[in-house]
Amino acid sequence: VNRYLVIRQQEIITSFVERMEWEMIKTSTGLWYMILEQGAGSMATKEKIITLDYKITLLDGTVCDASEPGYPKSFRIGHGGVEPGLEEGALLLREGSKARFIMVPHLTHGNFGDRMKIPAGEILIYEVWVRSLN
Repeated sequence: VNRYLVIRQQEIITSFVERMEWEMIKTSTGLWYMILEQGAGSMATKEKIITLDYKITLLDGTVCDASEPGYPKSFRIGHGGVEPGLEEGALLLREGSKARFIMVPHLTHGNFGDRMKIPAGEILIYEVWVRSLN
Protein backbone atom coordinates (compact mmCIF):
# COMPACT_ATOMS: atom_id res chain seq x y z
CA VAL A 1 0.00 0.00 0.00
CA ASN A 2 2.76 2.46 0.94
CA ARG A 3 4.61 1.76 -2.31
CA TYR A 4 1.42 2.48 -4.27
CA LEU A 5 0.86 5.73 -2.35
CA VAL A 6 4.41 6.94 -3.03
CA ILE A 7 4.11 6.12 -6.76
CA ARG A 8 0.71 7.82 -6.97
CA GLN A 9 1.96 10.93 -5.15
CA GLN A 10 4.91 11.24 -7.54
CA GLU A 11 2.53 10.93 -10.52
CA ILE A 12 0.33 13.68 -9.09
CA ILE A 13 3.32 15.97 -8.53
CA THR A 14 4.78 15.29 -11.98
CA SER A 15 1.47 16.13 -13.62
CA PHE A 16 1.05 19.27 -11.48
CA VAL A 17 4.58 20.54 -12.20
CA GLU A 18 4.08 20.00 -15.95
CA ARG A 19 0.73 21.82 -15.87
CA MET A 20 2.26 24.75 -13.98
CA GLU A 21 5.29 24.74 -16.32
CA TRP A 22 7.63 24.87 -13.34
CA GLU A 23 11.22 23.76 -13.82
CA MET A 24 11.77 21.71 -10.70
CA ILE A 25 14.39 19.21 -9.59
CA LYS A 26 13.51 16.06 -7.65
CA THR A 27 15.87 14.70 -4.99
CA SER A 28 16.26 11.03 -4.10
CA THR A 29 13.99 11.49 -1.06
CA GLY A 30 11.11 12.80 -3.16
CA LEU A 31 11.58 16.52 -2.43
CA TRP A 32 10.92 18.69 -5.46
CA TYR A 33 12.58 22.10 -5.45
CA MET A 34 12.93 25.23 -7.52
CA ILE A 35 15.23 28.13 -6.62
CA LEU A 36 13.24 31.23 -7.51
CA GLU A 37 15.99 33.65 -6.52
CA GLN A 38 19.46 32.65 -5.36
CA GLY A 39 20.62 34.82 -2.49
CA ALA A 40 24.08 36.37 -2.29
CA GLY A 41 24.70 35.43 1.35
CA SER A 42 26.36 32.43 2.92
CA MET A 43 25.27 28.88 2.12
CA ALA A 44 23.11 26.99 4.61
CA THR A 45 24.92 24.19 6.44
CA LYS A 46 24.11 21.90 9.34
CA GLU A 47 24.30 23.59 12.73
CA LYS A 48 23.46 27.06 11.35
CA ILE A 49 20.31 28.74 12.55
CA ILE A 50 18.12 29.58 9.58
CA THR A 51 15.42 32.22 9.80
CA LEU A 52 12.83 32.25 7.04
CA ASP A 53 9.43 33.46 6.00
CA TYR A 54 7.20 30.75 4.57
CA LYS A 55 3.81 29.94 3.12
CA ILE A 56 2.39 26.42 2.89
CA THR A 57 -0.36 25.62 0.40
CA LEU A 58 -2.14 22.60 -0.97
CA LEU A 59 -1.82 21.88 -4.70
CA ASP A 60 -5.18 23.61 -5.23
CA GLY A 61 -3.78 26.85 -3.75
CA THR A 62 -5.48 26.64 -0.36
CA VAL A 63 -3.21 28.28 2.22
CA CYS A 64 -2.64 25.97 5.22
CA ASP A 65 -0.08 27.98 7.14
CA ALA A 66 2.24 30.96 6.78
CA SER A 67 4.65 32.93 8.89
CA GLU A 68 3.15 36.07 10.35
CA PRO A 69 4.61 39.37 9.09
CA GLY A 70 7.54 40.21 11.32
CA TYR A 71 7.59 36.74 12.91
CA PRO A 72 9.70 34.43 10.74
CA LYS A 73 10.41 30.79 11.62
CA SER A 74 13.87 29.92 12.99
CA PHE A 75 15.47 26.52 13.56
CA ARG A 76 18.91 24.93 13.83
CA ILE A 77 19.55 22.88 10.69
CA GLY A 78 20.18 19.21 11.40
CA HIS A 79 18.50 19.12 14.81
CA GLY A 80 15.00 18.07 13.77
CA GLY A 81 11.92 19.70 15.20
CA VAL A 82 10.78 20.76 11.72
CA GLU A 83 9.57 18.89 8.67
CA PRO A 84 12.32 16.65 7.20
CA GLY A 85 11.69 18.13 3.74
CA LEU A 86 12.15 21.66 5.06
CA GLU A 87 15.51 20.73 6.58
CA GLU A 88 16.59 19.05 3.35
CA GLY A 89 15.45 22.02 1.28
CA ALA A 90 17.13 24.53 3.60
CA LEU A 91 20.51 22.98 2.81
CA LEU A 92 20.05 23.95 -0.86
CA LEU A 93 19.76 27.66 -0.09
CA ARG A 94 21.83 30.75 0.61
CA GLU A 95 20.93 33.69 2.78
CA GLY A 96 18.50 35.82 0.77
CA SER A 97 17.28 32.92 -1.39
CA LYS A 98 13.67 32.39 -2.36
CA ALA A 99 12.56 28.88 -3.23
CA ARG A 100 9.59 26.63 -3.81
CA PHE A 101 9.44 23.07 -2.48
CA ILE A 102 6.84 20.41 -3.17
CA MET A 103 6.78 17.76 -0.47
CA VAL A 104 5.06 14.42 -0.18
CA PRO A 105 3.53 13.54 3.21
CA HIS A 106 6.53 11.53 4.46
CA LEU A 107 8.62 14.73 4.17
CA THR A 108 6.10 16.91 5.99
CA HIS A 109 3.41 15.89 8.47
CA GLY A 110 2.91 12.28 7.38
CA ASN A 111 -0.35 10.56 6.71
CA PHE A 112 -2.01 12.21 9.71
CA GLY A 113 -1.34 15.90 9.01
CA ASP A 114 -0.77 18.19 11.96
CA ARG A 115 -4.35 17.75 13.22
CA MET A 116 -4.89 21.53 13.00
CA LYS A 117 -4.05 23.28 9.71
CA ILE A 118 -2.42 20.59 7.56
CA PRO A 119 -4.82 17.90 6.26
CA ALA A 120 -3.87 14.24 6.49
CA GLY A 121 -1.83 12.75 3.65
CA GLU A 122 -1.58 15.94 1.60
CA ILE A 123 1.13 16.96 -0.84
CA LEU A 124 2.26 20.44 0.17
CA ILE A 125 3.91 23.40 -1.52
CA TYR A 126 6.29 25.47 0.60
CA GLU A 127 7.33 28.94 -0.56
CA VAL A 128 10.30 30.11 1.52
CA TRP A 129 12.51 33.19 1.76
CA VAL A 130 15.71 32.90 3.79
CA ARG A 131 16.08 36.05 5.84
CA SER A 132 19.24 35.06 7.72
CA LEU A 133 21.73 32.29 8.44
CA ASN A 134 23.80 32.40 11.62
